[in-house]
Amino acid sequence: MLALLAALQFQLQAPPIATTAVDSLPVVTLPEALRRATGLDPNYVAALGQVDNAVWARRTAFSVFLLPAVAIETDATKNLPAFFNIGTFRPETYTVTAQVTLRYDVFTGGQKVAELTRSAAALDGAHAGELQARFDAALRTEAAYYAVLADAELTRVARERAQRAEQQLGVARARVVSGAAVQTDSLQLRLELSRAQVALLLQETGLRVARLALGSRVGATGPVAAAPLDSVLPTALPITLDAAVAQAADQGPAYRQARANERAAAAIFRGRLGTYLPRVSLAATGIRFDKKFYPSTTANFSQLTLTVALPVWDNFQRQNLISQARVTRNIFRAARDSAERSVRRDVTAAYDGFVTARAAADIAVQAVAVARESYRVQQSRYRAGATTILDLLKAQSDLDDAESSLVQARYATRLALAGLEAILGQRLFPEQEQR
Repeated sequence: MLALLAALQFQLQAPPIATTAVDSLPVVTLPEALRRATGLDPNYVAALGQVDNAVWARRTAFSVFLLPAVAIETDATKNLPAFFNIGTFRPETYTVTAQVTLRYDVFTGGQKVAELTRSAAALDGAHAGELQARFDAALRTEAAYYAVLADAELTRVARERAQRAEQQLGVARARVVSGAAVQTDSLQLRLELSRAQVALLLQETGLRVARLALGSRVGATGPVAAAPLDSVLPTALPITLDAAVAQAADQGPAYRQARANERAAAAIFRGRLGTYLPRVSLAATGIRFDKKFYPSTTANFSQLTLTVALPVWDNFQRQNLISQARVTRNIFRAARDSAERSVRRDVTAAYDGFVTARAAADIAVQAVAVARESYRVQQSRYRAGATTILDLLKAQSDLDDAESSLVQARYATRLALAGLEAILGQRLFPEQEQR
């Protein structure tokens, strides 16, 4: 049996651990990644377009108060046979007409005022949507960036685990040969080495995928490496929880957009109610007739028209539009109420999430120090024959878990901070401090 165990021990030699070369990969910094990814994010591009549309709608709502609508029209007609031309006062083969019309709506039942209010609310909502889209894109970019860094450090941890297992396997073999340990010690370490190698392969695969995801987000066709960040985590938040709740309720992009949507829907509803009132318009028209282009002053006529229109019956189309506007207003009002009720919950979850992650990172640093010292002691005791292989493996596993937890806690803290900033719509730390 001992001969068989020795044969299996030497047959199961560990293959060398493959390393991935990253020198040829392009490297991007966090500010550069945020700048490049924001311009490529479809949601942010759409939000910018909404701002542009809202700006033009606002200009239109202002212009109808001050300026009339102007239309120019020219018609050239060939008559066969010749027809009486009012410009030349005789039959002509060609008749050319030019017309300029200026039209101003004197009274629209409050629809112009409602449109002015709606356009202001829509512009405010578009700006809030652009801010929210920018922070959402930054949050997704930071998540991809931190995933690359975390996977790189976890790959280092997995590689160190495999190296420790390989070193301990050599020690165990030497002790078996000398008779200080039994054959099962080396087999246990061989099993640990196999597990460490599999974990390393999986972690390297995750790292390659993370780099590809980051490259896709910043506009690259291949993998992109992330520049390392400072190991110093952000300090305590420069804002209290109550102040953060108040700021989010007042300036948070999601809550601003909810209020703006309600105001816009209410303005549309008021404008629909104005269709029950008469509409008064004033139009001035200048007409010229001639037989050539452009008509001269041979025949020039002017018209001034005052129009009063009162829709009486349109087969319930007006009532249908009013009902739709009322339902839309009620929906956005409920959405605004829900957002205001949930603001403290959202901010508290993000705020406490950062505080908890920050404290967990500090504890993880201490846990790594304790686990490293425990592994050192168990390693020395095993070499001296004062402990068993199971205690050594337990100490090695605790060290691996502690180092992995520290890596995850560090980047969870940064990601929690980004999530809180997305809710508040404001950076809490300068970029230099975050780097």
